[in-house]
Parts: sequence; structure tokens; C-alpha cells
Amino acid sequence: MSNWTKIANLEDIPRLGSRVVKRNGQADIAVFRTEDDQVFALHDKCPHKNGPLSQGIVHGHKVTCPLHGWNIQLADGNAIAPDEGHAPCVAVKLENGEVFLDV
Repeated sequence: MSNWTKIANLEDIPRLGSRVVKRNGQADIAVFRTEDDQVFALHDKCPHKNGPLSQGIVHGHKVTCPLHGWNIQLADGNAIAPDEGHAPCVAVKLENGEVFLDV
């Protein structure tokens, strides 16, 4: 069962940037917008040393962690080789310019 919650309008998230969704007692979620207006959501912690992915640089469909330069794929949260690790994904959808998370 899905529990879709509107968290923003697409234009509230900067292109090639992110927005953080804070959750009480749970992991923060980083919601990313790519240059081609696709939206992805990951837990806001790099699998390397828990760096804030939301503060990283978005390029293509990846984000570079601001702490140590690890590249994480936005679609699946996997680190790009030679790095290894995974940032958990959160289901996200875009409908009529509105961004929803399945939380």
C-alpha cells in the first residue's frame, strides 16, 4: 500500500539541486531534480561516511557527495565503482508539476 504525500512543487526544487525533507525520528530524505526535470529521492546520507548528499553536486543522474567525492546514482542509490555502497531510495513521483514521496 502506498502513502503518497505531496512535499513540493517541482519549481520549489532547484534544477541540478535538491531539497531536504526532515522526518521526526527517521532518516532525512534528499529529493533531487535533474537538468531534464526528473526527480529522485534518497536517504540524505552518503554510504561512505554519512555525508549530506543533499549538499552535493547533481550532474546527469548522479550526485557527488560533498565530503569525499563519491558519486551516487540517483535512480538506485548505488555508489559508482570503484566505490561501493548504497543510499536507500524512496519512491517518488511527479504529477502535474507536484512532487510526491511514498512515506
